[in-house]
Amino acid sequence: MITTLTRRTLLALTAAAIAAPVYAADNIVLRMSTPASETDQRSVALAEVFAPAVADFATYEPHYNGSLIAQGSELEAIASGDLEMSIASAQELAQFFPEFSIFATGYVHQSADHQVAVFNDELMDPFKQKVEDELGVKLLAVMYLGQRHVNLRQTKDELTVNTPEDLAGVNLRMPGTDAWQFLGKALGANPTPMAFTEVYTALQTGSVDGQDNPLPTVVDAKFYEVTNQIALTSHLVDLNYIAFSKEVWDGLTGEQQAAVQEAAVAAADSGRAEQLQKEADLVAFLEEQGLAIYEPDLAAFREHVQAQYAGSDLAADWPEGVLEKINALGAQ
Repeated sequence: MITTLTRRTLLALTAAAIAAPVYAADNIVLRMSTPASETDQRSVALAEVFAPAVADFATYEPHYNGSLIAQGSELEAIASGDLEMSIASAQELAQFFPEFSIFATGYVHQSADHQVAVFNDELMDPFKQKVEDELGVKLLAVMYLGQRHVNLRQTKDELTVNTPEDLAGVNLRMPGTDAWQFLGKALGANPTPMAFTEVYTALQTGSVDGQDNPLPTVVDAKFYEVTNQIALTSHLVDLNYIAFSKEVWDGLTGEQQAAVQEAAVAAADSGRAEQLQKEADLVAFLEEQGLAIYEPDLAAFREHVQAQYAGSDLAADWPEGVLEKINALGAQ
């Protein structure tokens, strides 16, 4: 976690950036740095939707595969005035502001539409304001990355996953960090840390019973060749935020600010639609490969997982009442 000293340093950098010369409002270069590739749906949406919408007063200049700013350093670069835009995860923001960890937690977001409702609700205002005030970063829109599901070697006849109790004793490969391992246990499984590169062989040999990832990853990594079912647990609806320099924003006219905001939302909407369609198409593809794909009791999973987080160290920094407000938006 970033220390208090580092946050103070970032505040100083932000103040220095604000004192620096402001971009000419009719000649702005918007450098966007991302670790994603040029063909990633987020990259495509920004290049094809955002860039043309702001072309009258700004030049959009994307840098892919971490070629401009190292992955994980983009927010500091915006704070210091060395970058105009990035695509930031809730996990990255939680390194500066621990309360953002709530948006990277199992069963907090229930769907792509729920993500948007949460982002646009007034409950997000204190989160957004803190990022602006202390980091000099404005969060413009939320981008949908996909839903993670449980993918198992067992056939549905051997094991049908309907509630967390059905995952008891299942060795489920999960990423190795404490937060991921906690989520695996909260799902009811026996989480097994393992490098991603080892997962295919581990599934093939039975060293693990399953793994969790979005459907595009199941296809790209060919996990469908060594597994027999996918329970659509949707235990993590992952997201990114379009992050924009507050310094640059403040140098824009009101009309330009509105154009940037509308362009960011339009790009996020476009990317979301493309990703949702891709996920829907992949269900059919995976079924053609012989996998059983079905939806378990999501209410039972959500209730069980959220109960595990309640009172845990991982939830210690969540503002009181915010989880309940998020859940209420999902029920609407």
